[in-house]
Amino acid sequence: MKPTLLILAAGMGSRYQGLKQMDTFGPSGEAIIDYSIFDAIRAGFGKIVFVISRKIEAEFKEMFIDKLKGKVETSYVLQELDALPNGHKVPKDRVKPWGTGHAVLVAAEDIDTPFAVINADDFYGQHSFDVLADYLKEMPATSTDYCMVGYQLYNTLSDHGSVSRGICVTDQSDFLQSITERTKINKQNGKIAYEENGERVPLTGNEIASMNMMGFPPSVMTHYKSQFEDFLKEKGGELKSEFYIPTVVNNLIHSGQARMKVLNTPEKWFGVTYRQDKEVAVKKLQELVEEGVYPSKLWG
Repeated sequence: MKPTLLILAAGMGSRYQGLKQMDTFGPSGEAIIDYSIFDAIRAGFGKIVFVISRKIEAEFKEMFIDKLKGKVETSYVLQELDALPNGHKVPKDRVKPWGTGHAVLVAAEDIDTPFAVINADDFYGQHSFDVLADYLKEMPATSTDYCMVGYQLYNTLSDHGSVSRGICVTDQSDFLQSITERTKINKQNGKIAYEENGERVPLTGNEIASMNMMGFPPSVMTHYKSQFEDFLKEKGGELKSEFYIPTVVNNLIHSGQARMKVLNTPEKWFGVTYRQDKEVAVKKLQELVEEGVYPSKLWG
């Protein structure tokens, strides 16, 4: 059975100052998300599920429905604030979405195969989709061995500001032991470090970074549901609290309920956290087209 690709595209991109998941980057007006879909189809994914917000629903569907018709099965799921379990209500004045873990959970009814999760505005590279698809194709529907694609930290940094990354620790068999969120990672005078309590803590750049490119069996949704309910009981009254995918993964690993295999990739990740990142992304995509990795028009 072909795996499903779940694309998280509901974010509003406050630092980018625009809808970066729909902005054009490729030589024929492609968005970064187009390249992920193209790579996924080549790797053997059989269905694309988009998680979007109601604010962009009409424009987003107009952008993709005709383009992907006949190429891959697609569905569209809305991530709404009131998509909550019975007994829970949205706090007054809350406008912030509930986070990436909630985005996965709202797509549960549209997923019945092993699936991968990615961000809409990140470029992951063909090799990453290949190794992920190969793992998912062999994954039983109730497996407790999950997977993620791990990038070398130096292949994920921005030249235009600091970033946050989930830094991974693995065992000798490449199974994940923990993900620790490090914030304000940047390069200064050629040296990489993150900031903590006002001090710069050095990094080598060879650390494994999680870019939220993970794979799960459909049975994982029961864990997302139960952990989200626990999250709501503890932090549901807050206006800016978020339920994250790495939180679910860490909880399952630490409780011994699951393992996560880290699949290595030589690909250079790039994204568009800042508006200034666009020029770099456009240039990199053009170079990949010139190298023959992608056609100049993806959906010709």
